[in-house]
Amino acid sequence: MNIYQHFRPEEREFIDQVIDWKEYVDQQYAPKLTDFLDPREQHILTSIIGDNGAVKCSLFGGIEDGERKRAFLFPEYLVPNKDDFQICLFEIHYPKKFVTIEHRQVLGTLMSLGLKRGKYGDILIKEGQIQFFAAKEVSDYIQSHVEAIGRAGVKLIEKTPDQALIPKNLLEELDVTVSSLRLDTVISNVLHVSRQKSLNYIQHGLVKVNWTAIENPSFNCREGDLISVRSYGRVKILQIEGRTKKEKWRIVVGKQK
Repeated sequence: MNIYQHFRPEEREFIDQVIDWKEYVDQQYAPKLTDFLDPREQHILTSIIGDNGAVKCSLFGGIEDGERKRAFLFPEYLVPNKDDFQICLFEIHYPKKFVTIEHRQVLGTLMSLGLKRGKYGDILIKEGQIQFFAAKEVSDYIQSHVEAIGRAGVKLIEKTPDQALIPKNLLEELDVTVSSLRLDTVISNVLHVSRQKSLNYIQHGLVKVNWTAIENPSFNCREGDLISVRSYGRVKILQIEGRTKKEKWRIVVGKQK
């Protein structure tokens, strides 16, 4: 069976990487820890690893309901624990009374250090308090190089995992009927905008699917896709339930409140 047929062409490189990880664990009989993966990558990995083989996998991102997670692939004789994921938590101390720091500024500063996105987990923000997860192997480098975010001087303080902020569930589940699973059609129906507007958003680079900019309006959406539209927030396709008698698609989405 061709495993690639179950995924998108642009995902082939990551699929090959997962296969390499699996073969390494199987042949070396040793565990393999990945960088932080986004939810789509997690789905691909767990689909390929499966439940019944000699290679097992576990996912953890620092908190139970986190979005970005590291994967720990291991032979069946092992019983993994949270320490195996090698995750550290930083809290950003800054003059809250005088400045406001946004998610995009935090991520921009972290990415400017020259590390891959996969070295960082979720960024947590709640009532002015800001934390982020990072891979432990680069924690010293991060702590010694982040001194400012925007115009604000900052200091990174390492925290224990039990001190992590607990994010609220900000997705409202909605049942939606769409004429097709094209990206422009899904956006139009879920966000209640005209088809022309959704087309413009896509063509002007304002839409991402699974963290990748998509400028093709006929892009076919699938279950598990996370769609973000600038200024509108995120929409996740939770379930594709099938067709109606009128040949439309019934889908369940989670819409950011």
